[in-house]
Amino acid sequence: MVAKFTALRGRNQNIDMTRGKPSAAQLDLSNDLFGMVTSEDYAGEDDTDLRNYGGPSGIAEAKALFADWLDVPTTNIFIGGNSSLQLMYDALTRAMMFGVPGGDGAWRDVEDVSFICPIPGYDRHFAVCETLGIKMITVDMLDDGPDMDAVEALVADNPAIKGIWCVPKYSNPSGIVYSSAVIKRLAEMKTAAPDFRIMWDNAYAAHNFDGELAQIDNMFDVAARSGNPDRPLLFASTSKVTFPGAGIAVVAGSTANMADILHHTFMATIGHDKLNQLRHVRFFGDVAGLHAHMNKHGNLLRPKFAAVAGAMETAFTGKDFATWNAPQGGYFVSVDLLDGCATETVRLASEAGLKLTPAGACHPYGNDPQDRTLRLAPTFPTLEDVERAMEIFCVSAEFACTRKLLSEG
Repeated sequence: MVAKFTALRGRNQNIDMTRGKPSAAQLDLSNDLFGMVTSEDYAGEDDTDLRNYGGPSGIAEAKALFADWLDVPTTNIFIGGNSSLQLMYDALTRAMMFGVPGGDGAWRDVEDVSFICPIPGYDRHFAVCETLGIKMITVDMLDDGPDMDAVEALVADNPAIKGIWCVPKYSNPSGIVYSSAVIKRLAEMKTAAPDFRIMWDNAYAAHNFDGELAQIDNMFDVAARSGNPDRPLLFASTSKVTFPGAGIAVVAGSTANMADILHHTFMATIGHDKLNQLRHVRFFGDVAGLHAHMNKHGNLLRPKFAAVAGAMETAFTGKDFATWNAPQGGYFVSVDLLDGCATETVRLASEAGLKLTPAGACHPYGNDPQDRTLRLAPTFPTLEDVERAMEIFCVSAEFACTRKLLSEG
């Protein structure tokens, strides 16, 4: 093992698998966007001049497209800039400053205001909470979503717990798809906080690369039927559909939530980039066009994820060093090593020329108490680089785990 690692280190490689970014080939799929709006053709379907002020919640045709995608009424759609993360940050900032519909004041006035964070989870969700001073309480992610027994026990009697982060389809990083039972329990559960919010992040709602697109129950409808229409805020974007730096972000919610968002957003902007909204509508045509576009992404991603799985099957089958998920969509693979080996694996991989997401990133405050979970992001590198990266990863992980076992006697 030492010889293998030394040989890899001597190759002077430099591969980055730290973030889940689209590759250049994926970005090329959307290059026709550049020609969808011209200096002679910039009006909406109703002949509105979209170069000017107005349309604070989005142009009608874009709202219709994304309403179809999320399966909510157009009146319950708000279209922002290019980042759904910004919409999430804004939503929680408003809650901290002013409170939310159904509550009795600003969350910042609540002692130990808290959020539930299923783990492993998304580091940027955790960063939002940490920045705003929201305490994070972890629950385990199971095969069909968060551990609902734990969630229900936490929220039933503690009014300081104001919400939960959820990535319901092809979750980051484990690729889990929430079951109907989990969605129903989230919508129906008794919460001590009347203003409890579910941050429903549809980051990968159309991002399958193996098999049919997973279908999940509509949280917007389930919550309404459960008598808790204000509970979920649904977020989505085209960040990994078209151009991450020039996409469209969307939030959907109840009538009360929409009125609250519009009221506060009006203080900050009279409208987002309507020309960008128009060009996306023209590019996709309709939701079927969006999904056809995502099939092209899937064709590019499928061999990369197969290379990740194949490398680990070859390296770890019959050994007790690692377990990993086999996602059908999304952008990541989650790997659990022996306890105490994640940080050392990242360090060794770096020595051999592979940059990985830091150990602990999938946990609040960057602290994985068991130091075992790592997130692999194979989307951005070329397939050849993914194959070389996985050779480095597998050797580094086995080296770290072997040394750990030897040290324990």
